[in-house]
Amino acid sequence: MVRAVLMAALVALSAPSALAQAAAEDNRLQLEGIAAIVNDKPISYSDVRQRARLLLLTLGRGEPSPEQIQQITGQALEQLIDERLQLDRVAEYEVEVDPREIDAELSDMAAESGIGADGLRQQLLTAGVNPVSLEEQIRADIAWNRLMSGLFGSRIRISDNQVEDQLSRMRAAMKTTQYRVAEIFLYAPDAATRPEALKAAESIIQQLQQGADFRIAAQRISSAPTAATGGDMGWVSADDLSPALSAAVTGATVPSLLPPVQVENGIYILNVTAKREPSQPTTKVDLKRLVATDAKEATLTEAMGRIKSCDDVQSVANSKSELRAQDLLDIDVVELGEEGRGLVLGTAVGSPTEIFAVGGGLAVMYVCRRQDGAEALPSKEDMKGSIKARELNMISERELRNSRRDATIIYR
Repeated sequence: MVRAVLMAALVALSAPSALAQAAAEDNRLQLEGIAAIVNDKPISYSDVRQRARLLLLTLGRGEPSPEQIQQITGQALEQLIDERLQLDRVAEYEVEVDPREIDAELSDMAAESGIGADGLRQQLLTAGVNPVSLEEQIRADIAWNRLMSGLFGSRIRISDNQVEDQLSRMRAAMKTTQYRVAEIFLYAPDAATRPEALKAAESIIQQLQQGADFRIAAQRISSAPTAATGGDMGWVSADDLSPALSAAVTGATVPSLLPPVQVENGIYILNVTAKREPSQPTTKVDLKRLVATDAKEATLTEAMGRIKSCDDVQSVANSKSELRAQDLLDIDVVELGEEGRGLVLGTAVGSPTEIFAVGGGLAVMYVCRRQDGAEALPSKEDMKGSIKARELNMISERELRNSRRDATIIYR
């Protein structure tokens, strides 16, 4: 648990600052001392402040209150402790992360805005966030996932029977009401940490209601294995969920961002985005999305004039730095939301939708395949990959818990 002195040291985070001011504040906070010691290695107040600022920037639209800053600070410290433990374990196996891999990840984050890795770093600096905090988080994620995959990936064997069993259960679930749910989980294993996690959850919900991106928030904050996919749990039935979560989801209006749900070891934030009744027919599509990152309609219309079929989308996108192409394969149209579904269903196969706004740019979607009355099930290969990823995530969580149990962690 983070003590009150740490909270007070971080209150200045609520006001965005210029680069020079941010550097001066960091120097001052570094002199104030240590927030925690993990296996004889310190985590400074400045480290925590920068990570809390990064988390608030990820979540926030507008000025955070001092209370919101306090509520997210504990999560920032726990995240840094986990990363320190991960990097200690990684160091034992000499796992290296090339700086170009970090740049690639930053570029992916900034892709829709078309600003690139350096542009994202500059945006962080302008907001008073040292990019090193995000870079270290990415470094730890890449290295840890590589280590877990290397140690345990080859040991995970997914049989055809496992795949068929999972698909059979999904077919059975389709005969019941299903909900499309995304989750953010805040780990709080005891009574001492629960109140702070609950306050943090309430603060996060407030930020999400103000327009923060749930997917990004889940990736940066959630302790659930689904964090890697932006918190997406997929389509679930009441029987797939624990009693507390089932009661919350089945009692919700759709779509709905639910109040915090307390369970034995933490707090859940649930976003119920869609609902389908038993045997409801579905339409599945293959799409190619073309984005003009400069937000100029002329850029997009000129490119569309050169595209004769779906096969041309990627090559045309490659011809200009302002264009990005993305494949969206075997998508249930329900997952596109009301507006996206309307665009796609109103477009003939082989044709582009109307132009629409996305992120910081403009986009169209080419409808390359449509299958009406399809089973809303993944392919066998996708299911096999999903099962393996889930098992590897469970192993990863177990190994991190073991590292925490064996570590010497001193909160100052």
